Amino acid sequence: MSMLKRHLSVANVLSCMALFVALGGVAYAAVKIPPNAVKTRNIANQAVTNAKIKREAVTSGKIKNGGVNALDLGAGQVTSEKLGTGAVTGKKIAKKAVSPRTLAANAVGTDAIANEAVTVGKLGKESVDASKISTSLWAQLVRNVAYENASSASNSEANKTATANCPKGKEAIGGGVRLEGELAEVAVTGSYPLSTGSSRTGWEAVAHETGPGQPNNWSVVAFVVCAEL
Repeated sequence: MSMLKRHLSVANVLSCMALFVALGGVAYAAVKIPPNAVKTRNIANQAVTNAKIKREAVTSGKIKNGGVNALDLGAGQVTSEKLGTGAVTGKKIAKKAVSPRTLAANAVGTDAIANEAVTVGKLGKESVDASKISTSLWAQLVRNVAYENASSASNSEANKTATANCPKGKEAIGGGVRLEGELAEVAVTGSYPLSTGSSRTGWEAVAHETGPGQPNNWSVVAFVVCAEL
């Protein structure tokens, strides 16, 4: 110890300190890692945690195909803008998953409805109006039917006529005749529609007495069925 003390000096101490600093610098330089030096085999399993991953560092190229499943998606994360055109096919939709509330207004167009798919049960009451019927079919339909009748006087005259007229805007589609009173010797001699131009405007009935007996009180009644055509 006395020998060590004899050799200690300010110069010796400073020299030793300089040596330690120099050796420390070499050691630091020795452990400094150069770029790309750490390989996959140097990283322990589970060593890279979420906190070690930089924001937006994981791109689509870093995700394994099929690696993102339903459990990895947050609620409401897949929006319409994220779906590719034609990405949602029939196989991707669960049975009974599409309800009326799921469909947008006017979403089901003509092309989406199969032929013969709209049956009578699918039609609402009074949903088919004149605008939905073809012109040729509309012309064949009977609309706003009305029944009219007219009677002759009831007396003993030998010949009688009665005319039943249709309301304005309607035409006769049928008609007939009826006799009333004492009819033992009375016969119908005519029953036919009346025409004005190309329109059938009413119905006429004609009858007369046929026997030589005493005059009887009777009458003839014409009736007509009218409709818009």
